[in-house]
Parts: sequence; structure tokens; C-alpha cells
Amino acid sequence: MKAIDLMIFDLDGTLVTSGNDIAMSVNYTLETLGLPVVEYRIILQFIGDGVRKLIERSLGPASQDRFDEAIALFSAHYHDHMLDTTALYPGVSEVLQYFQNKKKVLLTNKRYHFARDISDGLDIANFFDEIMGADSTFYMKPDARLIYPLLKRFSVHPEQTVMIGDGVNDVLLAKNAGVLSCSFLNGLTDRHVLLKLKPDFSYENLLELTKLFC
Repeated sequence: MKAIDLMIFDLDGTLVTSGNDIAMSVNYTLETLGLPVVEYRIILQFIGDGVRKLIERSLGPASQDRFDEAIALFSAHYHDHMLDTTALYPGVSEVLQYFQNKKKVLLTNKRYHFARDISDGLDIANFFDEIMGADSTFYMKPDARLIYPLLKRFSVHPEQTVMIGDGVNDVLLAKNAGVLSCSFLNGLTDRHVLLKLKPDFSYENLLELTKLFC
């Protein structure tokens, strides 16, 4: 087991099963604009770089002139439907409770108010010392400048800090900042893509974290 002082968690695809609600809001947006909808599996590949990239990718090259309208439609719809089917992955509450004495940060490229509403709605916000969203910092994953202030604030060393997530950006962020990476292989990103990045740790079920870290 690896001794850890600071645990940094991603949100979408790591703690919560939010892909369906995101996809529904994307396709609502496209339908409202009179544009072709996108397959669910394709939309999942668009998630991870923030809402602007999500909408840009979903619109496609030919419809970028509808971007402002699309992001407004998406944001309004997702605000009202972000918890329609989104739920915690199995073991989330138990793991957060198990590590209750560890410093924990929720770090997502999702907008802060969406991340906050979801974590409040699913009753996990109080487990975290800080919640950071794409519009509450100057940087987005995988920029290492997200991590450096946390190391200083919590007085922890990089080798005792782990970034836990299901995305490419989570692994790259950890590598960029010199902290440990831990990949969830059953989230939104294809496991083979993640394993090619050679994360320091990987897991199939969140409860495995209690055997990896202490």
C-alpha cells in the first residue's frame, strides 16, 4: 500500500455516472438547433475538456457559427436535468468515508456550479476540502498549475499526492505535476487508451482504493 496525504478526485466518470445526462443535453441542444444528433458513444469521447470543447466537438466543423446559441441551450437544459439519471458509482460513499481523515479535493473540467450541484445533490460535497471547476480557476486539466497551489496549501509532497480519474487529462495532469496517477478503468474513457499512458495505479472498482492507499 502507498501512503498518501492528498487525494484529488475527478468527477464525471470517476465518482458519478453522468454520461447519459450529458449526452441527453447535447442531443437536446442539437435537435433544438435543427442539427443531426450524435451517437451516445461518440459524445462520451467528447467529454473531459470542459463544456466549450464538448459543444464545439458536438456541433462539428460545419456548425461552429451556432456555438453561442448551442452553449446557452446546453447549459440551461443541463442545469435542469443534470441529476435525471446521474448517480454515484458503487462504493463511492464508502470509499470517501474510509478516507475521511485524508485531505481530499474534487477537481473537474466541468463548470464549478454544475460540479457543486451534483456533489451536493448526491451528498458527497462535505467529504471534500475543496471543489474546483473549470471556471473557478485560471487553468484546466492537464495544466500542472492546478496542482502546485494544492501541494502548498495542504503542505504535502508530490509523491504523497494522487490524482484519481477516468480520463486522459487526469493521467496527463498527474505526470505534468509530478504526482501519482490512478486510473479508473470502467469510466467514460476506453481502458486501453488509459493503460497506454501507463498510470501509476489502476482499478476496476472504487473499493480497490482502500487496498492501494493508506
